[in-house]
Amino acid sequence: MDLASISMTLIALLVVFLGGSVWIGLSLFMVGLGGFIIFTDLPFGAIMANIAWNNTSGSAMMALPFFIWMGEILFRSRISENLFNGLAPWMDGIPGRLIHVNIFACSFFAAVSGSSAATTATVGKITVPELRKRGYDKSLSVGSLAGAGTLGFLIPPSMMMLVYGIIGDVSIGKLFIAGFIPGMLIVCLFSIYVLIRCFMNPKMAPRGEDRYTWGQRFQAIPQIAPVVILVLIVLGSIYSGWATPTEAGAVGVAGSIFFAVATKSFSGEVFTTSLMGAVKTSCMIMLIVMGAAYLSVVVGYLGITRKLTMFVTALGLSPYMLILILSVLYIFLGCLIDGFSMIVMTTPIVLPLVTAAGFDPVWFGIYLVLMIELAQITPPVGFNLFVISGLNNDDILTIARAAFPFFLLLCMATALITIFPKIALFLPALMKG
Repeated sequence: MDLASISMTLIALLVVFLGGSVWIGLSLFMVGLGGFIIFTDLPFGAIMANIAWNNTSGSAMMALPFFIWMGEILFRSRISENLFNGLAPWMDGIPGRLIHVNIFACSFFAAVSGSSAATTATVGKITVPELRKRGYDKSLSVGSLAGAGTLGFLIPPSMMMLVYGIIGDVSIGKLFIAGFIPGMLIVCLFSIYVLIRCFMNPKMAPRGEDRYTWGQRFQAIPQIAPVVILVLIVLGSIYSGWATPTEAGAVGVAGSIFFAVATKSFSGEVFTTSLMGAVKTSCMIMLIVMGAAYLSVVVGYLGITRKLTMFVTALGLSPYMLILILSVLYIFLGCLIDGFSMIVMTTPIVLPLVTAAGFDPVWFGIYLVLMIELAQITPPVGFNLFVISGLNNDDILTIARAAFPFFLLLCMATALITIFPKIALFLPALMKG
């Protein structure tokens, strides 16, 4: 059977399983198993056991549950609510007012949660009722939350960067620090857009009865401090060489528990529910990673990766044309599958192509995370859309329309880091090794 027929068979199997609502991780395993049984005579069981062990036993993968647990604790404690209360006085005097809290609160929480869904849910459950009660424009409020919530994947520490770093064998420390400037760029783009919209139409963000003095603003700083301190401890321990990403994740969990206790919002129930939430999310991610790795192995054995690379190379595409084609592909994939699946399914195939075209693997990791951010607000599988729908009971398409301007701003940010890769690579270049 020729390569095209083999590829179409595997794609058809994947469509059947995913269309049948089989879990994504199991679907990937079954397609890989079908590929081994139909097209090879290799010991598929032994390979499966080897893949499962190799992709879950590494020290880097152990960082994942810690960062997830840290985000769960912050999500269920008073720290996230305090973050909103601390930011609100500083945002009240500029056009857009509390809508900017969506953006800045998401960027702060992203720096400690590593999850887009957790960031959106945590900030949204606080800001959505407040903005509605104060008469803010619903579309701009919801759209800014959907867009800024995606920062959970870009501003370090990021679960997506961890998974990409493990699969692509790329320095996780460099990936983390590379996300800073692009993350701040997106925060600025979002805030400027909100400023312009609300300057043109002040009714979108009406001024409430609250009037904050400078004294009140400075008094609010301690409410922001726990998140800032956690960011400095977690990321500082990695970049200083004091801790590995796994150890930094453990430090982050200890820090989040400490601050939850300090704010008198930690209990046995918070501990249990956060731990179980972290276990469920970690198991889901690891199942997807193992299934995709198994499928990647059969794709490699069948020569699909090598021949696809040779085919694209033979086309003689310019580097920017290659990125444009990949961008269209990832936006399409984002309509169908989640971000983790996008990383583990495509990285083994795409990374050799982009490195051969002269792109840095660290830069490509940031680009890939931006593509996943786009997927988070793209129907019908945009996770952020579902999270917000659960918060305000709007349908998915209404939320997607509200998020569309922020989708375009993310596309602009992607174009900027592609044209000016130093945006992502400047800080990693300062790191040793």
